[in-house]
Amino acid sequence: MGSRFDEMRIFSGNGNRALSELICDRLNVPLGDATIVKFSNENIFAKLNESVREKDVFVVQSLSTPNLSDRIMELLILLDACRRASAGRVTAVIPYYAYGRTDKKDQPRVPITARLLADMIQAAGAQQVLTIDLHAGQIQGFFNIPMDELTAMHLLVRYWSEKGWDNVIVVSPDVGFAKRGRNFAEAIGAPLAIAEKRRVQHLASRDNNGNYSSPEIMNLIGDVVGKRCIIVDDEIATGGSILEVVDLLNREGASEVYACCVHPVFAANAVQRLRQSGLRELVTTDTLPLTPEQRWPGLTVLSVSAMLAEVIQRIHSGVSVDTIFSQRHYAALG
Repeated sequence: MGSRFDEMRIFSGNGNRALSELICDRLNVPLGDATIVKFSNENIFAKLNESVREKDVFVVQSLSTPNLSDRIMELLILLDACRRASAGRVTAVIPYYAYGRTDKKDQPRVPITARLLADMIQAAGAQQVLTIDLHAGQIQGFFNIPMDELTAMHLLVRYWSEKGWDNVIVVSPDVGFAKRGRNFAEAIGAPLAIAEKRRVQHLASRDNNGNYSSPEIMNLIGDVVGKRCIIVDDEIATGGSILEVVDLLNREGASEVYACCVHPVFAANAVQRLRQSGLRELVTTDTLPLTPEQRWPGLTVLSVSAMLAEVIQRIHSGVSVDTIFSQRHYAALG
């Protein structure tokens, strides 16, 4: 099936330019020429240096740190520039969607920032959105335009499956991730254990301000004695939760502990903490950029560029992306 648009154009913000270049290499198209400048007054300016009139435009931008607010504004400004330049269709490709944890009101008088961000992306001119492994699936419903959420879990599944290990168990770092953890465990043919954190009310004590606080105790549901443990999560931010689980697994008799995640947020001093932890290896993807200082011998990075390139090509050609969700098709993506 041919595209209803003349040509495809792919532009990139500064959120993950290396990934954008890999996608273009896969598609054998040049990366679109755009200028993005941040002035001394912190205003951001963007200009498309080529025509996009009636073109099928894809704007690739990971909402990454540092300078997260700049990355969001770059995305919005590029989308607006494409719309005002009479692009035939504008698709926002967001490998990592920020503010995914603020998907609901979990206390009084707080915003739902994930919804606010969705509203801004639509108002800026995006006609559809492509993203990977949202922290909360309900964010899909925040958009009133087509939204495709892909998963990079197949890359992690294939990586561990190719190890051919025996005596492996998958560990979910909390109860909330248990369903996705179970699916991951089934995909590699391993059992599932769950780390559960709970507050112990009867041990509550007053803090320095006179408020009562309850200590947290982490329990493990499942037997990990003598087993290779693979902790799986959608993202690692500060690394605190993962490292608590690592300590728990070591105390419970695990022989080796590994971890994997889709999004390497690596905020604050996460890299230093992870490097010094008892993890044998941490496997992640390139949905977010990593500097040389954020890499170490125990870190393995898999690329999502092949998956994104194929889906972009399918969207451009008017071909269904439904079949790409099958494990058989995922296995063919290099």
